[in-house]
Parts: sequence; C-alpha cells; structure tokens
Amino acid sequence: MAAARAAYGAGPEIGRVQQLCIPTRAGSLPVRLLQPTSPPIGLVVYLHGGGWALGALDDFDHVARALVARSGCAVLMPDYRLAPEHPFPAGLEDAEDATRWAATATAELGSASLPLVLAGDSAGANLAAVTARTLRGEVRPVLQALIYPVADCDFGSASYAAYGEGLILLKRDMQWFFDLYAPAALHADPRISPLRAADLSGLPPAHVVTAEYDVLRDEGEAYAQRLREAGVPTELRRIAGLPHGFARMINLVDTADAALTEVADAIAAACRSAAAQRMSNPE
Repeated sequence: MAAARAAYGAGPEIGRVQQLCIPTRAGSLPVRLLQPTSPPIGLVVYLHGGGWALGALDDFDHVARALVARSGCAVLMPDYRLAPEHPFPAGLEDAEDATRWAATATAELGSASLPLVLAGDSAGANLAAVTARTLRGEVRPVLQALIYPVADCDFGSASYAAYGEGLILLKRDMQWFFDLYAPAALHADPRISPLRAADLSGLPPAHVVTAEYDVLRDEGEAYAQRLREAGVPTELRRIAGLPHGFARMINLVDTADAALTEVADAIAAACRSAAAQRMSNPE
C-alpha cells in the first residue's frame, strides 16, 4: 500500500493539518486532524481501509484532503492499531474512543458543537459501521458514510464467486484478513460482521457506496438493505465499472473522483441539515 502512494498522487491544499495524540482506554492514540480554510461545518471521523491489518494515514491522506476540500468539514484520521499485532477488538476500541473524543473536541476546532460524521472505506467502513452501533445512544453522528464496507464473514456470496480472483482484492485476501483480525470462532460476531447484528434500528442515516467489481459488493448492499428495513434512512450507490479500492484512485479515474465527490456532498448535506435543525430547535 505504501509503495502505491506516489502513483495515487497528493491531495489538495487545505487550511491546516495537525498531528495529535488523544486519550484512549489503551493509553493514547495518534490522530491526524485536517481542517478546511474556512470554519468547518462538521467533523468527519475517517477510518482507513486495509483489512484491519494494513494501511497508514499517509496512504489515505489524499482521500482525507479531498473530503475536507469538497465537504467543508474537518476530518479526523485515527491511526488505529492493526492486526495481527493488535487483534480484535483493539482497532474497534480505538475507533470507538476516537469517536467519543471527536464528539467533544471543541478547543481543537474552535467550535462548541459541530455535527459528527462516521466514515471509512473497506475495513475502515466496517469499523465505522460497528462503532455507530456500539455507541448508539451515546454518540449521535448525523451520517455514516460507508465506502465498500466489510459487512459479513460469508465468503460464498455471488460477488465473491464472480470477483474472487484476478482483481485488486481476492477472496483469499479477505480470508487472510479475517484470520489476522480474529479467531474464526469470532468472525460471525456482529462487532466483526455487522450484517449479523440482530437490531440495526436507531442508527444514523447512511450513505453506502459499493463497487461493481468487488467481492464485498453483495454484503455492502445487503447491509444497506438491512438498514432500510430497520427504518434507517439509507442511500445506496453502486459505482459501475470500478473495483474495490477505488477511493484511492481519485487522481487517476474520473468515475472514482466523482464517487468521492458524491460522498463529500452527502456529508456536507447531512451537516448543514443538522446545523439548521439545531438553530431552529435550540436546546
């Protein structure tokens, strides 16, 4: 993943970038806070992909910068702990603690209250989706933006059968990632496979994006359907012609760039709507 950074290119110039450490139950966690040139309209906790085992903040910096520039929000990137050195639930606990911190981060952002968004891609979208549920009732994000999320441990879906070989993300890759992250006996735990959660009601509205040529396509779309059935307002977009991992291709592929702009637009709309509601109904 690191070797591809140069090919994927840099993100746009933005207002400010800070390297911080925030308190967590495990001690402290490095995070990167990226802010727009104008006062932010919201704060996005962005959890990067990499199968819970790969990836660094620099691998997704251009994605986060693009979201800042296009949404008008600040973006917080937690450098969550990775498997196998730190197996489940270490990364999830870091995601939860970073989200709790973000919900009360005021001094760093110069605002007493900003709408909060949970977002991520692939395994990061998995962590975002699970965090939205584990913190339900405690933290109230205005949106969960999930880009080709890992949602289940079933490797027998139609999309696994169709796209499990010869593309960026292979079936055996996902099996390897799951085994690095947790013992097989835990793979069906809803904190790993959120599609298997019994109750998805009361979760934040969702913007779910899947890729046509991706083993994770079917489970991501099934998760969106489960959210809808639970009464969660959910927008689902399948991006035609693209494989898993397209979020990092925004400087190279017009369709990928447009898809990320849609995500940024959904984030901005959710934050503006939340701010307007707060102004009309002050507590």
